[in-house]
Amino acid sequence: MSRNPLRAALTALAALLPVLALGLTLTTTTPPAAAAATPVRVMPLGDSITGSPGCWRALLWNRLQSTGHTDVDFVGTLGPQGCGVPYDGDNEGHGGYLATNVANQNLLPGWLAATRPDVVLMHFGTNDVWSNIAPATILAAYSKLVDQMRAANPATTVLVAKIIPMNPASCPECGSRTVALNALVDGWAAGKTTAASPIVVVDQWTGFSTATDTYDGVHPNAAGDQKMSDRWYPALVAALDRTTPGPTATPTASPTSSPTVSPSPTTSPSPTTSPSPTVSPSPTAGGCTATWRIAGQWPGGFQGEVTVRNDGAAPIAGWTVRLPLTAGQRITQAWSADVTQSGTTVTARNASWNGALAPAAQTTFGFLADGAVPNPPPAVTCAAN
Repeated sequence: MSRNPLRAALTALAALLPVLALGLTLTTTTPPAAAAATPVRVMPLGDSITGSPGCWRALLWNRLQSTGHTDVDFVGTLGPQGCGVPYDGDNEGHGGYLATNVANQNLLPGWLAATRPDVVLMHFGTNDVWSNIAPATILAAYSKLVDQMRAANPATTVLVAKIIPMNPASCPECGSRTVALNALVDGWAAGKTTAASPIVVVDQWTGFSTATDTYDGVHPNAAGDQKMSDRWYPALVAALDRTTPGPTATPTASPTSSPTVSPSPTTSPSPTTSPSPTVSPSPTAGGCTATWRIAGQWPGGFQGEVTVRNDGAAPIAGWTVRLPLTAGQRITQAWSADVTQSGTTVTARNASWNGALAPAAQTTFGFLADGAVPNPPPAVTCAAN
């Protein structure tokens, strides 16, 4: 028998081996891992009810995490101010700010460029109501802010609140003014909404009690924070389900400078804003520092704001700030701190909800005063408890 058939078979097998090896390599190659989902960026936008400290955000964030909505990134140029629990605290809740001032001074575009939100939670207008600004003027500011959001991201979803009730001792008319504003929000939203950029009204007013859900007739206590979180949650979940995250390129724009605002008591003339707030840092005492600024002024009075920061390496349980007012100025109203005045010395102690500060965390309190703006700025001191 000839050996040619055997030789031919072996030759064919040798030719096939490289192909088999290539096939084996192809079938055993591990596919590339799927890219992580891009988070939906959510901007909480407003005043002290949103950001000082605005602990409804902490409750809302943790509820989202516990119910599987982990692809969410709260964004803002401001950081958390302490709520006793870990959470994503970035926000645009600027204590004392007016929606009308933010719109008129074109502050929002800088914040948007720095954070690129897909969804905005807007509870704004409390200080405008306090300053007796007409509801139509406030809604015009809302419209400008929405236009600026859409210029930055045409697909922005806007959740706008009917703001919580107000009943401060110094503004008996604020309650009815809030009702007047909220009564117009549904119609405004219906006329402004679009398919690409829907506006959803979230009713934070109904069922909210200034007696049981605030600590001062304006700012929510723990019960109020829970109510606000509960109202935001279903609307935000629905927005997350229909939102496609935008591009994730690192922004290069910087936020614009802080505005000067003035939620004045109704007995005062219309305030004029201060173009360049006066800042006076305090010396360090036990890791605690305080920074003073003038947030607004009007003939015969002014608004002050103090930011307290834990600059130490360990958490603090509380703080006390002291500042002298030596030219006869008198404190008439304060918020977010227990403020007393004895002669020329003003003492501010933390409220129950903003005393505990982790390292690098900060909080703010504010006040209204009769008299001239202090010049030179007072020497503010801060001590950690």
